[in-house]
Amino acid sequence: MAKTDAFIGSIDQGTTSTRFIIYDKHAKAVGSHQIEFTQFCPKAGWVEHDPMEIIESVKVCISKAIDKATADGYNVDKGLKGIGITNQRETTVVWSKSTGLALHNAIVWMDVRTTSICRKLEKELSGGKTHFLESCGLPISTYFSALKLLWLLENVDAVKQAVNKGDALFGTIDSWLIWNLTGGVNNGLHVTDVSNASRTMLMNLKTLNWDEKTLETLKIPKNLLPKIVSNAEVIGHIAKGWVIPGVPISGCLGDQHAAMLGQSCKKGEAKSTYGTGAFILLNTGEQVIKSTHGLLTTLAFKLGKDAPTNYALEGSIAIAGAAVQWLRDSLGIISTAKEIEELANKVDSTGGVYFVPAFNGLFAPWWRDDARGVLIGITRFTNKSHIARAVLESMCFQVKDVLDSMHKDAGEKGEKKNDKGQFLLRVDGGATANNTLMQIQADLLGNPVVRPADIETTALGAAYAAGLAVGVWTEAEIFANGERLKKDTTFNPVLNEDLRKKKVASWCKAVERTFDLADLSL
Repeated sequence: MAKTDAFIGSIDQGTTSTRFIIYDKHAKAVGSHQIEFTQFCPKAGWVEHDPMEIIESVKVCISKAIDKATADGYNVDKGLKGIGITNQRETTVVWSKSTGLALHNAIVWMDVRTTSICRKLEKELSGGKTHFLESCGLPISTYFSALKLLWLLENVDAVKQAVNKGDALFGTIDSWLIWNLTGGVNNGLHVTDVSNASRTMLMNLKTLNWDEKTLETLKIPKNLLPKIVSNAEVIGHIAKGWVIPGVPISGCLGDQHAAMLGQSCKKGEAKSTYGTGAFILLNTGEQVIKSTHGLLTTLAFKLGKDAPTNYALEGSIAIAGAAVQWLRDSLGIISTAKEIEELANKVDSTGGVYFVPAFNGLFAPWWRDDARGVLIGITRFTNKSHIARAVLESMCFQVKDVLDSMHKDAGEKGEKKNDKGQFLLRVDGGATANNTLMQIQADLLGNPVVRPADIETTALGAAYAAGLAVGVWTEAEIFANGERLKKDTTFNPVLNEDLRKKKVASWCKAVERTFDLADLSL
């Protein structure tokens, strides 16, 4: 007999793949399916996705995950109480509300085609790079959606025409998914949540509304923008034509905010997610902390219409797992991502080699879009194992740079420590399965690193938000993580303190070598 329970589904739409995971009321995954989709790179530094392919990938994942759960005896059809959505942030889509078709490929968060627009704004606006910092907590950077929208408005005729006719809608991937899931051209809902809106550069952090002054400055029509909602509320219902019509969409968060909720990060606690990039967030509670050390001030989450807003300090790293993909796909040093651990373990150090993966510039805390990747310290002794280990170290050094900035911004009072006075870093994402990477991270931080039993906390966070809104879980249950912590794995630092300091100094030298290389001749 099929087991009917309360289930929550989670759409996790990432940079390189889409997945759908179904959770039972004990937050245990009972069915999932994942699909990779196409990465388009039409020019150096440009990265695009096909929005229609993303919709198709979501359809397939939902259908296959339900089939798998049903085959295992779970009556998901009757027990599915809600759907949460989590997504790659900043990736920008403009589509036609009359045809439902995207007017251009989605411009992905790591794309740097807006560099010239950024430079122009920095020169024209009184505050330069920090002109919008007061309202949105973000510097002018190629990273954020507003600049990608400006590029589309300036360079794509189909977008210009649709805007003139009042037929264009702008959104990040969450908005595109919700609009399609709730009916598309047949009254689909044009909505985003506070966490995704906080990454556009257009939302005021304090009012949680679109900032009129910013829209005026950038000449962005307000009617293009979606309505902003909280992270945990019933937004709408899934339309006919999908596998699960009538099911409420009851949670939505950008991927890093979802991972933070999935890790149950309370005020003073931080997490680092290792995916295509790496993203470190420190929950600062209801306090908006302005960074003076190269970090972003952003939303953590708002778990309901009338719930308090939790803010965060964030450090975003553009290239983490993507560097491993580069070793695999571009250099052919490994044939699968998992092989990097075995290769790196053939040596006990990098042999003095340092790798800085500034493929598309450097994000936090440097914010240098003129930076390009370097591999330095190479001798005749260097082999591919040294390079593999240097790639793993590069992820960990970048995370350390961000955490050092967080400690400076938040101070002692802004961080929760264990009974030994240590600051614990919670980690998640696919790359954390690599034990060598996690040990290197603990060694370079000089602090413990805690990995949960379920490393896919992004999907879990979206499920938590959705389940909270429809009564499957309470907030107390989500944040009471004592039992879960017993199943966690802790990596403690073992590296000699003097050697750690020397390695960090060498890394900083390597980072400096990446600056001002964007104009190297082809």
